[in-house]
Amino acid sequence: MPIYALGDLEPSIHPDAYVHPDATVIGDVRIAAFASVWPQTVLRGDHGYIEIGERSNVQDGCVLHCTRKEPTIIGKSSAVGHSVHIEGARIGEGCLIASGSVVLNGTVVEDGGMVGAGAVLSYGSYVDSGYIALGVPAKTRPNTSFGPDMIKLVVDGYVERAARFRVELRRLDPRE
Repeated sequence: MPIYALGDLEPSIHPDAYVHPDATVIGDVRIAAFASVWPQTVLRGDHGYIEIGERSNVQDGCVLHCTRKEPTIIGKSSAVGHSVHIEGARIGEGCLIASGSVVLNGTVVEDGGMVGAGAVLSYGSYVDSGYIALGVPAKTRPNTSFGPDMIKLVVDGYVERAARFRVELRRLDPRE
């Protein structure tokens, strides 16, 4: 799996975390216990740091970056869906950032907040707890469709999936 130091910046990956062999982790990236990072995801902590909280998942094809002033922080028990781009934002605990969304610098998603699929949150956006951001540009409204119990199911499923992949994943094509 491509895990790189950048000068003195080295990733810190808890032994109970799962990072898929085809994910790329560079620089100051901190991945907590039972968190998972999936194929083709890139976590590049070169200007600041990226933190993935315990039991959180960053699904296939995501790009997470940061700035000197704004780290990217994913709180505990949150799910980041397929092909999400997060840059210098703070995502709270128990959040769902749905597939294909873009969450830009200075954005804050409070604990239990949600970003809908394909939404674009521009610089300095804010999503309150219990609200969902939808659209381009995103607008927020109370979340009445996908509550904390559903987010917990997603998170629990990825913790279980990571345990299975750790044991059962095996490469079949010849390596060069």
